[in-house]
Amino acid sequence: MQPGNKFFDDMSKLMTNAMGVAQGAKTEAETAMKGLIDRWMADRDFVTREEFDAVRAMAQKAREENTTLAARVAALEAKLNT
Repeated sequence: MQPGNKFFDDMSKLMTNAMGVAQGAKTEAETAMKGLIDRWMADRDFVTREEFDAVRAMAQKAREENTTLAARVAALEAKLNT
């Protein structure tokens, strides 16, 4: 029985080591991919979410002011035409 147990012990150690190597390779691949994506995105002129939201708010405010001013101009034109 002893030789069989040694074989299974060795196989168990081999599989454990193989899983450790696979996990290390996965971690290394993820790190490399993240670095690649970070460098790619840094080379682009993408805006942050905060910048996008700020410009969006400014555009909304400008639209509202435009609507208000258009209504005032229409009212003034109506007064001139009467």
